Amino acid sequence: MQSPGREPSMEDILASIKKVIAEDKELRAAVPPVDSVEDEPLPEEVSASDDVLELDQPLAPPMDLGPPLVDDQVAGQSREKLEALQTVAANVPAVPAANPLEVIIRGMLRPMLKQWLDEHLPQMVDEHVKREISRITGRPL
Repeated sequence: MQSPGREPSMEDILASIKKVIAEDKELRAAVPPVDSVEDEPLPEEVSASDDVLELDQPLAPPMDLGPPLVDDQVAGQSREKLEALQTVAANVPAVPAANPLEVIIRGMLRPMLKQWLDEHLPQMVDEHVKREISRITGRPL
């Protein structure tokens, strides 16, 4: 990746930043949100005059769909295969969330990466912006 004693390249830095951001997104996606819709209380303002659909009432009259597209025997065989797949998938052991050593190393590297970025990122961005402005305008800054 880089030789010892040399500053990391821009590509190395950007790859490292992208990796940290992707890992943060994965961790945040794995944790369920605290404020869920299920925790909200239901509105209590339901009067007897409101139109309420009872669950035993059909939404629309039944339609005549004609003969089934798939034979019952074929549908049963397909259902059995899908149930077998579901059984196998349910019995697969869960993958460990993270390697403990990797978690420790990330915890140690994160402050160092933050410090390095705090010290070097503004200067690098400034240099690249000046270079790009010079390239676009054709005048050195």
